[in-house]
Amino acid sequence: MELQLEREYLTEGTNGLLWADDRILCYTIELPWRNNIRMRSCIPEGRYQLVRRYSERHKTHLLVRDVPSRTLILIHPATYAEKELRGCIAPVSKLNGPGRGQGSIKAFAQLMGLVSKVLKSGETVWLTIGHKPPEDHS
Repeated sequence: MELQLEREYLTEGTNGLLWADDRILCYTIELPWRNNIRMRSCIPEGRYQLVRRYSERHKTHLLVRDVPSRTLILIHPATYAEKELRGCIAPVSKLNGPGRGQGSIKAFAQLMGLVSKVLKSGETVWLTIGHKPPEDHS
């Protein structure tokens, strides 16, 4: 399975649109791009494998594997990137501003349901992160 994340980089945070098979799944929030500084920046654009992971803090969530110069980059619920994320990605149902959203628990549950089903079938799940092209206002 291929998931696509199209980002919009803003000074206060990074907003994204996550989709698969030409279907929008949810929005995302992340920290602003700060040159991949650990715990302060969103991760670089690229293609990453996603796997299920469990921790006491986040329970079952997704781990983004093999991020350059980074470890423990997760996909988990959050609504305010600057206060709740340290390089991770949070799915949200609605964007409220740069790096801010709402409905994260619902969006995360829907994403986990889809990804878990695919992983249980033995298929690999990939996340490709790119940027949203600027809109043409001509």
